Amino acid sequence: MAKAKEHINLVFIGHVDHGKSTTVGRLLFNCGTIDEQTMRKLKEKAQMLGKSGFEFAFVMDSLKEEQERGVTIDLSHKRFDTEKYYFTIIDAPGHRDFIKNMITGASQADCAVLVVAANDGVNAQTIEHLRLSKIFGVGQLIVAVNKMDISGVDYKESRYKEVIEDVKKHAAQAGWKTDLVRFIPLASFPGENVNKKSEKMPWWTGDTLLDAINKFDVPKKPTDLPLRLPIQDVYNITGIGVVPVGRIETGIMKINDKVTIVPGREGKGISGEVKTIEMHHETVPSAEPGDNIGFNVRGLGKKDIARGDVLGHSSNVPTVAQEFTAQIVIMNHPTVVTVGYTPVFHIHCSQIACQFIEIVKKLNPATGAEVTENKDVLRNGDAAVVRLRPTQPVVIEKHTVIPQMSRFAIRDSGATVAAGMCIDIVPKVL
Repeated sequence: MAKAKEHINLVFIGHVDHGKSTTVGRLLFNCGTIDEQTMRKLKEKAQMLGKSGFEFAFVMDSLKEEQERGVTIDLSHKRFDTEKYYFTIIDAPGHRDFIKNMITGASQADCAVLVVAANDGVNAQTIEHLRLSKIFGVGQLIVAVNKMDISGVDYKESRYKEVIEDVKKHAAQAGWKTDLVRFIPLASFPGENVNKKSEKMPWWTGDTLLDAINKFDVPKKPTDLPLRLPIQDVYNITGIGVVPVGRIETGIMKINDKVTIVPGREGKGISGEVKTIEMHHETVPSAEPGDNIGFNVRGLGKKDIARGDVLGHSSNVPTVAQEFTAQIVIMNHPTVVTVGYTPVFHIHCSQIACQFIEIVKKLNPATGAEVTENKDVLRNGDAAVVRLRPTQPVVIEKHTVIPQMSRFAIRDSGATVAAGMCIDIVPKVL
């Protein structure tokens, strides 16, 4: 049997209408993942809905509402094979209201393609996605300058260079090392430079999109860290029983492992033994980081656990925080943040209100140096170290111990106001 291909979770991000879904659809079609007949049907459907030109986008936008509105709402996952890798492609929404789904997408991805339209350039969401993908630990980034075919851009190298310079500036502010970020020009709808060189851009001697994604490095899997699996959903399946599902962040899970899920319904955790592990509808003996699995634990009731609980080995139970200290950056708050503020935190799969109980120190986001004036008030662009108290038990880990479980986003009235990572914890005694 041939060696299984390495797996990479790849997210497509960027501002609404910059062509993310069309880029993904075009890539999948050109590589034969989607056949001519399916494409023809999607094209007819697009015309029927008065959305001519949206056929490639429909490949990923399978929800009816999305096809009618022409906007990506939820995350869609699709397997996609190249000669080198097998990718799970996550198409993340660019639309403001859907940013929390984008957060889930970025936190599951190893690599990202940021799509920026050549005519429109950098927009609010472009900047927000650059920041969020960095904070959530996306390791590698390609920036695809799309819509090079649009009238006024006309495949001009000069416009491509202008857009790149602008993106570089914002990428650097978001913490990306710009010399490691790769840039490519594209016209996804007509299919220029997607999986073969474009004659319309003779000035471009670099990679196609397909070449570029094949040059991603396989992220090292954190198999040597303790097992952590945030629960996304809990199902009751006839003949099997209770089946929690989720994605392993760190460590390895095997059949017969003794595991503990915290905080659980009683807040004390619940322990048991792993009976079965399933992935892509097949039973497997073990699973590792990046694997989306369903599993069954002996003696576990459906009401015992819920989304946002986290599983670990009983010998190394996940940390439930009574309080935690975090480094945060305020990105988009309508007024100011002070002690007492209690917004909703998105930490792995859990959504929980946490109260600001102390602003320990304010930092200059560019240099990391401490700022002493006005330290009791945080505004947009400020970075700070803060002490937080969750309103109910939540699992989070220190960035120095398990970075994959330390990151979070803060949301308030439909917008991501801040993001950060946990640097210290007062554990709750279970």
